[in-house]
Amino acid sequence: MKSLILKDIYNIMHNMKALVLMLFIFLFITIPQGGAAAYVITCCILCAMMVVTTFSFDENAKWEKYAMIMPISRKDLVLSKFVILLCFCLFGTVFGGVLGIAGSAIIGRFHITSVSEWQELLAVCLAGVAISFFLGSLVIPLLFKFGAEKARTLMLAAFLLPVLLCLGLYYLLRSFGIELTDSVVLLLTCISPLILLLWTAAMYRISFGIFKKAEF
Repeated sequence: MKSLILKDIYNIMHNMKALVLMLFIFLFITIPQGGAAAYVITCCILCAMMVVTTFSFDENAKWEKYAMIMPISRKDLVLSKFVILLCFCLFGTVFGGVLGIAGSAIIGRFHITSVSEWQELLAVCLAGVAISFFLGSLVIPLLFKFGAEKARTLMLAAFLLPVLLCLGLYYLLRSFGIELTDSVVLLLTCISPLILLLWTAAMYRISFGIFKKAEF
C-alpha cells in the first residue's frame, strides 16, 4: 500500500509546478472576492482533481497490466487511490489555509487576533476536505470504468448531480415549511462524518467491483 501511494506522489511531482502556479493565480482571483474561506475550498477541489492525473499516468505507462503480475492485490490498488485522494485534499486545505490567511490578512479581510475568525476558518478547512473528498471519490469509479480521458468529460455531470440534488432537497424542505435553523445545521454537521464514511465505503465497493471485473 505504501509503495502504491508513493508511486502516485512521485509521479504527481512532475505536475506540481503547474498546480502551484494555478493555485497562485486563483489566490489573486479568489481572495479579494471571497476571502480565505473561498480560497481554501477552491484549493481543496483543485488538488482533489489531481487524482485524475494519477490515472492518466497509470494509463500511459500501462501500469495496471504490470501491477497484475506483481504481488499487489486489486483491493490495495483501489484503496490506494482513495488514500492518495485524501492526501491531495489535505494538501489543498493546508496550502489554501496558509496562503489564504496570509493573503486575507494583507488586504484586511482576516484578523490574526480574532478567535472567531480562526474558528470559522477551521470549520471551512474541515468542510473543504469533506467536500473535495466527496466529489473526488465520486469520480474514482468513473476513472476505473471509463479511463482518465473519457472520465474527464463525465466529471462535470458527476459534480453537478450532487449539487442539484442538494438544491432540490433544500427547496423541497422549504416548500414544506422546514427551515435550515442553526440546530438543523449543527445536526447535519455532526452526522456528516458518518455520511462521508458510508459514501466512501460505497464508492470503494463500486470501484473495486469495476476493477475486479476488468481484464488486462
